[in-house]
Amino acid sequence: MRLCFAFLAKPVLHGYFRSSCSWRVRIAFALKDIEYDQVPVNLIKDGGQQLTEEYKALNPMRQVPAVEIDGITLSQSLAVIQYIDETRPGPRLLPADPKKRAQVRMISDLIASGIQPLQNLYVIQKVGAEKVQWAQHFLERGFQSLEPLLKQTAGKYCVGDEISMADICLVPQVYNAERFKVDMGQFPTIQRLNQSLMEMEAFKVSHPSCQPDTPVELRS
Repeated sequence: MRLCFAFLAKPVLHGYFRSSCSWRVRIAFALKDIEYDQVPVNLIKDGGQQLTEEYKALNPMRQVPAVEIDGITLSQSLAVIQYIDETRPGPRLLPADPKKRAQVRMISDLIASGIQPLQNLYVIQKVGAEKVQWAQHFLERGFQSLEPLLKQTAGKYCVGDEISMADICLVPQVYNAERFKVDMGQFPTIQRLNQSLMEMEAFKVSHPSCQPDTPVELRS
């Protein structure tokens, strides 16, 4: 069931240009054609702006993103995506068909819970000198599970021929894998889907290379 709200103010996204979770939300906003404001939270500067008491009041986990929307603050990317899908017009991000919707959630959860947390900034910093090997191991392990799933579910996109939350989760994860020099040739389905998705405007405008807080040397 979709709800209808009177929207009084633009959403505010507190995020970091290279955060995959922040990127997911940016993609969803772009797909839904939702205007929003961004407040950068630098995860590296001064020991990490997410660790301040001010930011903790927004997100007790001290992670990005935090999204102020419709008088509430949401702090998990999948919760944000599902909320805007239920309250805003535009293309569905979760299919109407319950089987396809379950597949979208399965793929999204595999990425958001089974892959991304094991190579996010906080974990990598704790690992230390072995961080690249650590990240590569868990990215490849996750993609080895994701690839056969996508062979079963994919059409033009991750689940059939409609864009969904699964696609929103996939692209930032591939970006991370490429940053850590994972050989994506091992995963042809993932590679094909990512290439198709990156041709879409919503994925281009939300890319880490063109955000307000993107360092000059990383801009494209």
